[in-house]
Amino acid sequence: MEKSDALQELEKEIMENKNLPLQKSNLVFGEGNINADIMFIGEAPGYYEDQLKRPFVGRSGKLLDKLIASVGWKREDVYITNIVKRRPPENRDPSPEEIETYKPYLTRQIEIINPKVIATLGRFSMNYFLPVAKITRDQGKVFRLGKRLLVPLFHPAAALRSTETLTAFEQSFKKLPRVIQEYEKLMSVGVFTHTQEKTSEETIKQQNLL
Repeated sequence: MEKSDALQELEKEIMENKNLPLQKSNLVFGEGNINADIMFIGEAPGYYEDQLKRPFVGRSGKLLDKLIASVGWKREDVYITNIVKRRPPENRDPSPEEIETYKPYLTRQIEIINPKVIATLGRFSMNYFLPVAKITRDQGKVFRLGKRLLVPLFHPAAALRSTETLTAFEQSFKKLPRVIQEYEKLMSVGVFTHTQEKTSEETIKQQNLL
């Protein structure tokens, strides 16, 4: 099956599953280049995302677009989505149950897109892949995740609230083109094989590849 067909089928499946939480909100599936080398994954849609049915289109999205452009890319060059595909009420954090329920769909979405690099946006997205990681310590580092590289980043919303966080976010973002360019080299470094269930905090501290 072609990627585009597989994604359409997955989106249809999510839409038709009325047992999924947050049914009062619109489905925000994801968008971008389905052959992208990098996939940005946030936690859940916000108000503007819910209204437009597109990921990262509010103030956070404008910052993300600015940084994408700053490294010579266009938004259309990358793929952007969230773990939870519908907006939680009042923009609250997604619950563990909501994350768990949408988890199989994100897993399949990643498999279809098949990016070399996943850039997580915020601690919820980071902890989805690296449960014991800490955003202030581990953002900007590069980890091997099976056949992919993972780069945790601050959430753009957090960067908008703090000059210090914004500076760190910008510096870490600048690494992304190099991570893609050096993918083969970085994948051959060390013996780190991450599983969500068995990664210790000490392992997280040690396994920065770049």
